[in-house]
Amino acid sequence: MAVGIFDSGLGGLTVLNAAQKRLPDVDFLYYADSDHAPYGVRDAEDIFQLTNKAVHHLWDAGCNLVILACNTASAAALRRMQEAGVPEGKRVLGVFVPLIEALTERNWGDNSPPREVETKHVALFATPATVMSRAFQRELAFRAIGVDVEAQACGGVVDAIEDGDMILAEALVRSHVEALQRKMPHPQAAILGCTHYPLMEEAFQTALGPDVKVFSQGRLVADSLADYLDRHPHMLGSGDAGFLTTGNPNRVSDRATQFLRRQITFQAA
Repeated sequence: MAVGIFDSGLGGLTVLNAAQKRLPDVDFLYYADSDHAPYGVRDAEDIFQLTNKAVHHLWDAGCNLVILACNTASAAALRRMQEAGVPEGKRVLGVFVPLIEALTERNWGDNSPPREVETKHVALFATPATVMSRAFQRELAFRAIGVDVEAQACGGVVDAIEDGDMILAEALVRSHVEALQRKMPHPQAAILGCTHYPLMEEAFQTALGPDVKVFSQGRLVADSLADYLDRHPHMLGSGDAGFLTTGNPNRVSDRATQFLRRQITFQAA
């Protein structure tokens, strides 16, 4: 029985790795749309069509539950997919929810009016498409008031990570943090709003300084998934575990093995 995890590339491996540690008895089928990565520079319609195709592939493979381990897909496609309706017995969930739960210290099922929270100044680092969608700010506004969110589009970071050029990725992180700090000199918290970015969490923390609390998605999503499956065990589905990619399986396998520091073997989707 497998849960589907989808990402435009390899960033979702950070979510997968945390989920496997949190839920060692659950199998996962990971789908990387590497042939079309990165999504962060695509328009909303293109992102929706690509995400919709990938999620249906995972549903057809027997996954009842699919996690969009891609903030860009969550921002541009999730709501539209849910509003269009999903097949009976299937679900698709995004990765914003656990972040907002942590930031606002309230459960997603808490539908009480928005209230003030302790953290007032939040830096959001995300892809250009996620920033443009303002999806994070919209969801946050339903649950909290008085929070100033300054978003920084981090162009080039995903490409550098996917290419394995971590020196360039670190340089880009420093540049984007400096740009953010010119707009918001003293953020209290920073959201790494792309599942690739936890691979650069140390670089973000160093650039931001020790007083800024950095929220990274892997552990938060894994904990939220564990709680969800505890309440909905039937969503485990009937699929087989594995790794699928629309890109070159050998190249993607090499990159994934480098990221997770364990052997990962992708098959053609």
